[in-house]
Amino acid sequence: MAHNNNTLLHLFAGGCSGTVGAIVTCPLEVLKTRLQSSGLALRPVFQVQLGTLNGTGVIRPGSGTVTPPGLLQVLRSILEKEGPRSLFRGLGPNLVGVAPSRAIYFAAYKRSKEAFNGVFVPNSGVVHMSSAGFAAFVTNSLMNPVWMVKTRMQLERKVRGEKKTNALQCARYVYKTEGMRGFYRGLTASYAGISETMICFLIYETLKKRLNEARFTSPNSETEKGASDFLGLMMAAAFAKGCASCIAYPHEVIRTRLREEGSKYQYFFQTARLVAVEEGYAAFYRGLIPQLIRQIPNTAIVLSTYELIVHLMGDSSQ
Repeated sequence: MAHNNNTLLHLFAGGCSGTVGAIVTCPLEVLKTRLQSSGLALRPVFQVQLGTLNGTGVIRPGSGTVTPPGLLQVLRSILEKEGPRSLFRGLGPNLVGVAPSRAIYFAAYKRSKEAFNGVFVPNSGVVHMSSAGFAAFVTNSLMNPVWMVKTRMQLERKVRGEKKTNALQCARYVYKTEGMRGFYRGLTASYAGISETMICFLIYETLKKRLNEARFTSPNSETEKGASDFLGLMMAAAFAKGCASCIAYPHEVIRTRLREEGSKYQYFFQTARLVAVEEGYAAFYRGLIPQLIRQIPNTAIVLSTYELIVHLMGDSSQ
């Protein structure tokens, strides 16, 4: 009975923490998704070629060089053409999905961590990476349809005053045009993104262990966690997510391209090859800045809120 209560506690803590983070960072996620998409207008860079027969210069496009709009340009375009409410496109499915997804993730992470502790060296790096990988696999498999609808809504460009598609209409349209398979577009890229989760939790759990050791070895150590302990956990989570995001970010761009409506992108490696050939390797990092601005505080909020709820509701195994 106590074990079941423990699982429910982690479900509840994960759900609450995810909801808080999603609401605060929604506009940044919309900006990130727009920057990742192939529909982003690109401006050719022009170069002047000198030395023609009549001595004049000829202006011609640069050799395949394109410059994508920056974060502020995309933000200004959304505000001017679509209105401020468009910065919260996809918040509905995000709120519907984030609580169960975080709840599933943290519960699966906790349960798999207990199982892997019986197989590998307890609380080792292998345990943390395996647990994070398994939890991400389960969560991505179950929640991909919700995230697919969210991405489609965020990519929808309708001018101010035009009626925008709601989540139910979007889901109905995906089913009508693509069938059930349409809801699982981008799942392979999400599986590739499990590496980001594994790296993040490996770094986070390592730092968390170091913080706990420092707290107990300190001459002024207390048995109860204080505000400084949770601030330390927030910093650890922020650092872990920042490192993981920079390493594994390209899968996010590939996933967004795969979820675009009627696009030429069909499979993970085919999409990666097309992006590399047509836009260069720098395209794999489009939207990274808003992603870091969004994810670092979001992860810090989510993980520290999770730890706080678990602590307050009394899971002694934490």
